[in-house]
Amino acid sequence: MKVIVAVKRVVDYNVKVRVRSDGTGVETANVKMSMNPFDEIAVEEAVRLKEAGIASEIVAVSLGVTACQETLRTALAVGADRAVLVETDVELQPLAVARLLKSVVEREQAQLVLVGKQAIDDDANQTGQMLAALLGWAQATNACKLEIADGSARVTREVDGGLETLNAKLPLVMSTDLRLNTPRYATLPNIMKAKKKQLEMLSPAVLGVDPTPRLRTLDVSEPAGRKAGVMVKSVAELVEKLRNEAKVI
Repeated sequence: MKVIVAVKRVVDYNVKVRVRSDGTGVETANVKMSMNPFDEIAVEEAVRLKEAGIASEIVAVSLGVTACQETLRTALAVGADRAVLVETDVELQPLAVARLLKSVVEREQAQLVLVGKQAIDDDANQTGQMLAALLGWAQATNACKLEIADGSARVTREVDGGLETLNAKLPLVMSTDLRLNTPRYATLPNIMKAKKKQLEMLSPAVLGVDPTPRLRTLDVSEPAGRKAGVMVKSVAELVEKLRNEAKVI
């Protein structure tokens, strides 16, 4: 079974995000970038499937600028066999990403696609669902446990009321949640070996997809600073402030 894992290059989660002075987006110049944490979990799960003898090949896929090669090399160092970069300078939105991934999946003839449930930069949580719809495949979102046997998958996911278990026939698109596993660190020998693994470069035109954005960001601004709290002397004073100042009751 061939597994495709989608990985995204995002601002590292330890970095304090700053808005550009012109309000067009988040500042990324001279900022540390890394693999999206949820995608790290997806890569780890794919590697575990291969170690268990369930997956035969892991293909890491990323979409974006040339620097995304660094993210793909990280996936290769962790255990992916090959990598594919769909190179474009266009700002990619979830639908365009899903369409590009669909073309790659069909090109690779994969049976399982693993994606992070969301990227920590836009928090859209849309790509996995859109990809499953475009492919016409079964889908399982926010997975915290995966078992594959006899051409079907048993996926456990966290919901508000506890745990939900789904049974689905392959092929399948699955998005990963935090509790699915703990990603491993890439060792130095594997980092060196990753430099020799195949990394294929494609373009949206080759895949027959137009990635032009359908939405336009009008303005990006930081949230207003939090005001200092005040002490009240009685419940009556608290109710009065909630009603007349905060206007929440």
